[in-house]
Amino acid sequence: MTYDRLVCANCAAPVNEGRCPVCRASRARLQEQGQGPFAGLSPALLVALMVVLVGALALLAHQTV
Repeated sequence: MTYDRLVCANCAAPVNEGRCPVCRASRARLQEQGQGPFAGLSPALLVALMVVLVGALALLAHQTV
């Protein structure tokens, strides 16, 4: 989730402006969540990686039978 369009319930300003302490805390929390190992990858690339992984597992299972 991005905070570009979120509106703070405390001050009714956009969260990305960080006008009040609640906005700043929410902005910091959202930025920390976006720091995961797959945060920079697009959803299409993640789906493609999943398809490749499932295909590799299917091939491996087929070879062992």
